[in-house]
Amino acid sequence: MNDSHLMLWEDCLKIFKDNLPAEQFDAWFKPITSKSFDGKELRLRVPTPFFVERLEEQYTKILLYTLHRVYGPGVKLFYEFNQIGSDPDTSVSIESSNPSPAVRHSGNPFATEVIEDFDSGLNPKNTFENYCASPSNKIARAIGEAIATNPECKTFNPLFIFGPTGVGKTHLIQAVGIRIKERDPKARVLYLSARLFESQYTAAATAKPSRVNEFINFYQSIDVLIIDDIQDLMHKPGTQSAFFHIFNHLHHNQRQIIMSSDCPPSMMKDMHERLLSRFKCGMTAELEKPDVSLRREVLARRASRDGLKIPADVLDYIASNVTDSIRELEGIIVSLIAHATILNCDITVDLARTVLGNAVKIHKKSINFEMIAQSVSDYYNIDQDSLFAKSRKREISDARQMVMFLARRDAKMPATAIGTRLSRTHATVLHACRNIEERLSMEPALREDLSKIEAMIKGN
Repeated sequence: MNDSHLMLWEDCLKIFKDNLPAEQFDAWFKPITSKSFDGKELRLRVPTPFFVERLEEQYTKILLYTLHRVYGPGVKLFYEFNQIGSDPDTSVSIESSNPSPAVRHSGNPFATEVIEDFDSGLNPKNTFENYCASPSNKIARAIGEAIATNPECKTFNPLFIFGPTGVGKTHLIQAVGIRIKERDPKARVLYLSARLFESQYTAAATAKPSRVNEFINFYQSIDVLIIDDIQDLMHKPGTQSAFFHIFNHLHHNQRQIIMSSDCPPSMMKDMHERLLSRFKCGMTAELEKPDVSLRREVLARRASRDGLKIPADVLDYIASNVTDSIRELEGIIVSLIAHATILNCDITVDLARTVLGNAVKIHKKSINFEMIAQSVSDYYNIDQDSLFAKSRKREISDARQMVMFLARRDAKMPATAIGTRLSRTHATVLHACRNIEERLSMEPALREDLSKIEAMIKGN
């Protein structure tokens, strides 16, 4: 068999290694192997379908540059992997995204001609179908869907969505634009950040005067203008003035305006009052921090989309500890898969605990002996006083050992102090802790008990 394709892939790996941070190379390129190359088609073996998405989303430029350099500009890339739960000898093959996509114009306000078809700046994944519903986003989502379903109705124009970072504002406002484009492909829908808008205006203002007119004329031609992080226009009086004229024109001509911000209009400082009054004249809706059920659904959907099997106790642990941001949740999934792939290990609560410890600040309340004893006795449905007695019944003894284990691990109590509370010796406590650790590695039922008791402790 001709192994030249292996040597060519080794050349690619050298380029990746020289141009990427070590942790990124180890996580996303080192596990990939070359299966074949026939002069036109390159087939790479990747561990999971999640790798395909990650490579196509984050590493397209360096991947295509390297493949064209090593294999030639005409190379076609295919990925092969095993579907979870399928026969190990059966693989799935998919072709990479088109390395030479059709050129689309960006939403450039300085084009010398009116651009009929331009890039709307929308991420095709940010659809309503991929947006998890919850009481925390129910009102904002319902209004967004109403606008997208009936763009002619301007009851909610403008729509102003606000909430803390990472709660799904960008996804929601883009979902409106995507639905409108699906219903009317000719609609001139444009999504951009306020920072990009400000940058474009600054470039126009520093050029010849006609550039500002071109800038304003372009934006006044939009049917649906979606601006993210509008608070970034604070302290930018010139840009605010330009946006004010664009806003007035669009609103007067029944064009939809959608904005997002990390704060409501009433809390915006150094923003023109006349502009704030425009923000308030339509619908203002808040996105609250995701509740635990929403956080868990986001995790489960992301795992399912990536073809991953993440145990329920791991999903529960992450959802309980990453409380602020949906964006953080998705980042945790990426880190979790990378760790499991590099370490060649299963996805467990212990691995999740390690990943979370490195990625986010986990807000833990102080756990004490009383909380542990109460939760253990409640879980096993035994009288708490029996934990402190001399009973050697199996169910009492097992519960007592669990208390010792949790008191030492989670409450960080010395073995002597635990023994004193339970009228046992230092050696007895150490033996109990070792016994629980050994049993956890062999008894799934005990691991489930531990997970549920931990949840009870956090709820106390």
